[in-house]
Amino acid sequence: MNRSIKRVAILGSGIMGSRIACHFANIGVQVLLLDIAPKELNAEEQAKGLSLEHPSVKNRIVNTAFQQTIQAKPASLYSSSFAKNIKLGNFDDNLPEIAQADWIMEVVVENLAIKKSLYDRVEQFRKPGTLITSNTSGIPIHLMAEGRSEDFQQHFCGTHFFNPPRYLRLLEIIPTAKTDPNIIDFLLQFGETQLGKTTVLCKDTPAFIANRIGVYSMMQTMKVVEELGLTVEQVDKLTSKVVGRPKSGTFRLSDVVGLDTTVHVANNLKQALTNDESKSIFDLPNMLQKLMDNKWLGDKTGQGFYKKTKEAGKTVILSLDLQTFEYRPAQKVSFETLERTKAIDKLADRFAVLLAGKDLAGEFYRKTILDGFRYASMRVPEIADDFVKIDQAICAGFGWEMGIFETWDAIGVQVGIELMAAEGIQPAAWVTEMLKAGNTSFYRVQNGERQYYDIHSKSYQTIPGSNKQINLQILKPTKTVYKNDDASIIDIGDGIINLEFHSKMNTMGQGVLEGVQKAIDLAEKDYRGLVIGNEGVEAFSAGANLGMLFMYAAQQEFDEVNQMIAIFQKTMMRVRYSSIPVVVAPHTLALGGGTEINLHADKIVAHAELYMGLVEVGVGLIPAGGGTKEMALRMGDARRKGDVELNRLQEAFMNIATARVSTSAHEALEMNYLRKEDRIVLNRSQLISEAKKEAIALADAGYVQQQQRSDVWVEGKQGLALFKAGIQGMLMGKYISEHDALIANKLAYAICGGDLDAPQMVTEEYLLDLEREAFLSLSGERKTLERISSLLNGGKPLRN
Repeated sequence: MNRSIKRVAILGSGIMGSRIACHFANIGVQVLLLDIAPKELNAEEQAKGLSLEHPSVKNRIVNTAFQQTIQAKPASLYSSSFAKNIKLGNFDDNLPEIAQADWIMEVVVENLAIKKSLYDRVEQFRKPGTLITSNTSGIPIHLMAEGRSEDFQQHFCGTHFFNPPRYLRLLEIIPTAKTDPNIIDFLLQFGETQLGKTTVLCKDTPAFIANRIGVYSMMQTMKVVEELGLTVEQVDKLTSKVVGRPKSGTFRLSDVVGLDTTVHVANNLKQALTNDESKSIFDLPNMLQKLMDNKWLGDKTGQGFYKKTKEAGKTVILSLDLQTFEYRPAQKVSFETLERTKAIDKLADRFAVLLAGKDLAGEFYRKTILDGFRYASMRVPEIADDFVKIDQAICAGFGWEMGIFETWDAIGVQVGIELMAAEGIQPAAWVTEMLKAGNTSFYRVQNGERQYYDIHSKSYQTIPGSNKQINLQILKPTKTVYKNDDASIIDIGDGIINLEFHSKMNTMGQGVLEGVQKAIDLAEKDYRGLVIGNEGVEAFSAGANLGMLFMYAAQQEFDEVNQMIAIFQKTMMRVRYSSIPVVVAPHTLALGGGTEINLHADKIVAHAELYMGLVEVGVGLIPAGGGTKEMALRMGDARRKGDVELNRLQEAFMNIATARVSTSAHEALEMNYLRKEDRIVLNRSQLISEAKKEAIALADAGYVQQQQRSDVWVEGKQGLALFKAGIQGMLMGKYISEHDALIANKLAYAICGGDLDAPQMVTEEYLLDLEREAFLSLSGERKTLERISSLLNGGKPLRN
């Protein structure tokens, strides 16, 4: 049957229930969020004379939980407006409404008896054929299904989201033996395409895949720490960005998640596992047991491995001394092994150096990474039929850039086995059998597709779902048609080429701008369209490269600065006015120039997690790559179409003047950086392939080169006077500095089209000249140079 999800009922409004409800609301699904009704009045309700039957009392638990969720940071909703998609209620009054749901998800406390009791009530109202799942992290799925009707069991499975559901990409699907295979297929597909998740099919084993591997890794790390006498700061440095894991590292992550959560999973594993050769690892390390005894559970109790305090009015973070169990100021971390990796940009190339280290860091890596190889290999096929699912789950659930088997491949499978032997450990037998058969890697690229070694067929198979993705790293060796130090142009098929940035943080310097011009030249000559996208983890583009600008401005070589701006503007305008469609695929950070290249694209295909903004005022400048011009153009068009108020222009001005950055692609749409015709994609892995589809569609529709605009409506003195009055008021109230006021006045001048006597139409070139002139004058200001210097040297914005 064709199945669609229009209404979802979430039963349980705790941290996970409310956040899952928000993520469904993010994709436009109507959500019914329910929880229990209180059994007692609180003091406030008693003072008001309310009864237990009063609606505000009956919904108190769900209302409180939901309000806490929508006020928490980071936000669970893409836009606050999506809250309207969620209806709140309680089990007593609203449970019959689940009959209208296409999917019922239970997210109550991790107690089998309570869950089964709720299912008794659900079966009274659930419509046959409705999906019914449990978001559990540890209770065996088959136990929850016992005693239920045949239809319930056929449509029932586990759906394990990771917290926070909006941001962590993993969704584990755990069927029982009685789950209809069509339901599994549907959930895998829906999770991937609609919810934007890496959906991984798991077996009904303790803690499933990600927590089984991830918590093992955490517990093993803690025991090695105790053995080697490492500090909290040292371990977090060793287990963070240098190995492609979240910058929080091991102990900071434990504080964020909550030590009680880690202990709960570890204890459950210790109790549930029977055939795990490393079961003893899940015994709590001494440090963890002491923290639990002290009730130092991390952020939720104000202290754990770290503790925040106030000193002289400033927040100071102290670290736990694992020897004395007292807090002390954080210590600087330095290891020779880490120093040797600083010049290695490619993550895969670092592991050989890390594992070869002769210091304590090298010993730590050999005892943790190599044992991780061993443990993961032993779990195939116990927890997953193939190791691909383990890599996918650990990356999506714990934010690792490379999976365990990908990392093993990076140093060489045989080399890994030899290093393991030196540590007195060995992998599962299937690994050595794979090598003996002449298969030297877990993954390989064959005929342009990525394959994995399947232990059942003893042959390489295509990774499921990879046909929906475009992997630039796979294509680059054979499909690169142009390359410089900062950019590559790759043929991605069907007459479309892709421009990839690979400068530091994908900043836009001379090499990137040359790449843009070259890509358009090639596309106009030999191809049908251009996609501008990359697979960067941290940024689509953090903006223009400020280093060269600072050098020229500090030396007062303003002709060079003027030329730089002119080239940047020319390149952005080339994106807008080429003879082929240009589609840009932004994600994560798209700041300053990274926003401006999007503003000039024929179409944007954005990842939902998009932090976009024109932030130049932070370094004492205004947008001059066409950003100011483009916002004047868009707001002028809105004005001519009937938006007679200046509010839209004021909003655009304030977004730039305050360096506001969107917290999602939907918010970027509200800020007019995206247009209604642009697309928002939830699955990051499919972003470039979806952008390619849009480029093809534009080409197939008979794309025609546009002409530069000469009818841009601007406000002139009328708008400028309004902005100047506001700026002066902010200055007098000491909300902004004099330099802030100078920047804001120059921005107002450019976005209003100068001091024209009356509102009128101007050309794009006229506006580009105004923003370039403002940028050029500001680059000569000492306080602007101080701001740029602060950002370049410390990465922090300066207010002066």
